[in-house]
Amino acid sequence: MAQHKSAIKRIRQSKRRNERNKAQLSQLRTMIKRVRSAKTKEEAEPILKQTTALLDKYASKGLIHKNNASNKKRKLTQYTNSLQEQAQKSA
Repeated sequence: MAQHKSAIKRIRQSKRRNERNKAQLSQLRTMIKRVRSAKTKEEAEPILKQTTALLDKYASKGLIHKNNASNKKRKLTQYTNSLQEQAQKSA
């Protein structure tokens, strides 16, 4: 167990940050799942916009790597665009 005042404070800070990071990553994963579960492009686009904003925000804060955020945005955008193509093929 930590003995110094500063070490005790660091433990408290680390715990708080860890809980916040876990919550934010969970929120991000949920948003990605919402985009992937959308059935139409019209349904997916507003969710994609929110998810993209979250990815950028968390990448700028260092929660995830900026290239990781970029790759996720690209794949989600591709998926959303494929929903439109699927609708055109079935029509």
